[in-house]
Amino acid sequence: MIDVSRTGPWNYGDLFDGLAGIALPAQPALIHGDQVISWGQLVSRTNNLARALIADGALPGEKIALYLRNHPAYLEGAIAGFKARQVHVNVNYRYAAEEVRYILENSDATTVVFAREFSPLVAEVAGRLPGVRRWLAVDDGSGVQAPHFVQPFDALAQTGDGAALGNTRSPDDLFFIYTGGTTGMPKGVMWRQDALRRALFNPALVARVPQDQADHLAIVRETLATAGRGPVNLPACPLMHGTGLLTALSALVAGGTVVTLGSTHFDADELWDAVERHRVDQVVIVGDAFGKPMVRALETRRRDLASLLTIVSSGTMWSTEVKLALLRDLPQATLLDSFGASEAVGFGLSVMTASGTVQTAKFQLGDDVKVFTPQDREVARGTGEVGVIARCGAIPEGYYKDAAKTEATFRTIGGVRWSIPGDFCTVEADGTLTLLGRGSICINTAGEKVFPEEVEEVLKQHPDVEDALVVGLPDEKWGQAVTGVVTLRPGAALDEEALRALVRRQLAGYKTPKRVVACDRAFRAPNGKADYKGAREHAARALADGASPANR
Repeated sequence: MIDVSRTGPWNYGDLFDGLAGIALPAQPALIHGDQVISWGQLVSRTNNLARALIADGALPGEKIALYLRNHPAYLEGAIAGFKARQVHVNVNYRYAAEEVRYILENSDATTVVFAREFSPLVAEVAGRLPGVRRWLAVDDGSGVQAPHFVQPFDALAQTGDGAALGNTRSPDDLFFIYTGGTTGMPKGVMWRQDALRRALFNPALVARVPQDQADHLAIVRETLATAGRGPVNLPACPLMHGTGLLTALSALVAGGTVVTLGSTHFDADELWDAVERHRVDQVVIVGDAFGKPMVRALETRRRDLASLLTIVSSGTMWSTEVKLALLRDLPQATLLDSFGASEAVGFGLSVMTASGTVQTAKFQLGDDVKVFTPQDREVARGTGEVGVIARCGAIPEGYYKDAAKTEATFRTIGGVRWSIPGDFCTVEADGTLTLLGRGSICINTAGEKVFPEEVEEVLKQHPDVEDALVVGLPDEKWGQAVTGVVTLRPGAALDEEALRALVRRQLAGYKTPKRVVACDRAFRAPNGKADYKGAREHAARALADGASPANR
């Protein structure tokens, strides 16, 4: 096995320049509904965009912010940024005006690519962002009028001869992933492009790990010559988050195709129709929030989904029950549950096929990964001791403009620098790890620690429960009272005692929710990440009102 940490340096801009001579020009690179951008067009358009940025004064290391839903322009903007040595900044399209302003100011963005649907918000914040020198509006079909001070994104992409820039780039060029986390304001995780690309290689999943960029391009050339096309990736989760974006980029640097969905909300029927139509071989989701609707859609209409070989999930729990339901209709598929974070890729991997089941939240330990106690002692196998997951090697530089948070998360233990985002787990006797959850959402009830995700997975086993979050509410007796917030299937009524009994049968008594309330919608972002703050506020209101939780 090649030691990925010792492979040659990488730069995404150089990779995409190299692909220009390898990828088939007429092969689709980006598909969005009826819009198809070929590889030839992708190369030309991103070169034109990059050249336009530089001509307008963009300097290496400046930031380009992408403020769009899933759309070809997101990937074109990111690739043009790589070529012009701009630093990618993701903007959550669900943020309110002040949150968007904060991201753009905190990141020192000088260029913002945004969808025209967000024009009213852009007009509201632009006057308070003097550092943004150019606003590029993407025609998303919304019909919303763009502010007078913006430039049309598509016009820049079409203007020019499409030739390569010929500039010199560095493996130290940065790539930002802004993460909201569970507390505080969003923080920009700073990755060197070389470290990010190396971190994304999982030797367990590829037949041959390239030693450098030339070797990578040689592998792509061989694959395209043999298979006639590269991978066809469909990120069902948002490109504005790491799971969707990094898997999409990985497909593109393999000479493949990325298919994006047009609906503003996840539509499982739209997803399966796109898989059938475009012969998608990889779908990317975030846990049960995507998996359950996908299972229901499979039950209503049969499709030809033989092309689908892999479903990848990361970022939240993906239950064994939902995996089994998917495999009943997709027996050829491999389900990859990846345990990682914006601060570190490749903590662990769970692989499940139709030939056997894997326990929820159980992962094979990744390379360069260990579990440490709070005293920085490595957790031994099979002891049941709880520790925090850590990775060394290809990890980020830290958080942008936040030295204190950087020092707390990226720590040196035994002379080695580790990324330790705060995910707690145990290490089993066989070397696998069981994920318990993020320490910042851990509930302390009567001196006992309860990790919400463990209880959530039990609540979701009930046939009436579509989704569940577990939070701690202030309590005079317990300190924090374990409280469940569930979303029920249509037509179901809340049976609080049945849910509490279900948990009590499977977990320690102190982990049983003191109360369970229902809500009309799941408290989750578009990427499937849990909104614990919203769930906690909802539960507090429901119980303070004194109304029956069944009516909430």
